[in-house]
Amino acid sequence: MKYKVFASLAAVALALAAPAMAEKSAGNVVDDGAIATSVKASLLAEKGVPSSDVNVEVYKGVVLLSGFVKTQAEKDAAGKVAKNVKDVGSVRNQLVVHPSTSMGTKLDDTVLVSKVKAALVDASDVKSGQINVEARGGIVQLGGFVSGDKMKARAIAVAKGVSGVKQVDDALFVKPE
Repeated sequence: MKYKVFASLAAVALALAAPAMAEKSAGNVVDDGAIATSVKASLLAEKGVPSSDVNVEVYKGVVLLSGFVKTQAEKDAAGKVAKNVKDVGSVRNQLVVHPSTSMGTKLDDTVLVSKVKAALVDASDVKSGQINVEARGGIVQLGGFVSGDKMKARAIAVAKGVSGVKQVDDALFVKPE
């Protein structure tokens, strides 16, 4: 039973890290994938960290944490956990502190995420597979490692143009060389 749970968690962690794996050498993909899996597993093991709300991406040892958490303590704890994982070069903690929302708002946010993702896919100058989209209370967060400043700016502009978006939180980083 333990092995099935761990295998499932590892598969989820790797799936969440997939957008950060674009345009890398095989060695970097393996190393970054291992780091992402270790960070996600460490977050799961840490009490007081809502690991299911935290997106983990890794590019050349740089860990990006994005998503929404309820308290500053949760944000700080997630950052501390990630920093303590072996082979992590640095951590960019872009978690947004936002209170819980009602079930109706959660449904609205789900629709909003779908609309933003569709708009990003339609934008020919945006590699939407490199971008995670989350929403809470109409605030949309774009997270991930993108290939340039131009694409970053374009993705933010596209998201801001989607009906229902109140604000866009920028957790996009241009890939370090």
